[in-house]
Amino acid sequence: MCNIDLENQEKRKITFDQLPEAVGELFDQIEQLKGLIITQFAALKPEAPDNVWMDLQQLCDYLPDKPSKATVYGWVNQRTIPYHKKTKKLSFLKAEIDAWIERSGHATAEEIREAAADKFGYRKGGLR
Repeated sequence: MCNIDLENQEKRKITFDQLPEAVGELFDQIEQLKGLIITQFAALKPEAPDNVWMDLQQLCDYLPDKPSKATVYGWVNQRTIPYHKKTKKLSFLKAEIDAWIERSGHATAEEIREAAADKFGYRKGGLR
């Protein structure tokens, strides 16, 4: 690969025979610039912090079905929702709430069959 410096770039004339090599060099330089730009943009992208704390009202606004405060108090009383309480006020960690929402989904029939097959080692109609 031939390196082109800026001073000699204006003086250099490319012949027809040198054209494939020059195009290849330009392609390599473009790929390097593309990688550098992608790396820089990835570094600039702010990551959402997982340790965001919410109070009761923020939690009610955040949850998809917008439950009432009384409903959330019931969940806390039954200990079905992850919460923290250092003083008199309840606090909820966003990452824990997101994980709780993901866990609380209903399993499909196929997932239930797979879990049963894994636990008991057989399927309807014969051994696995």
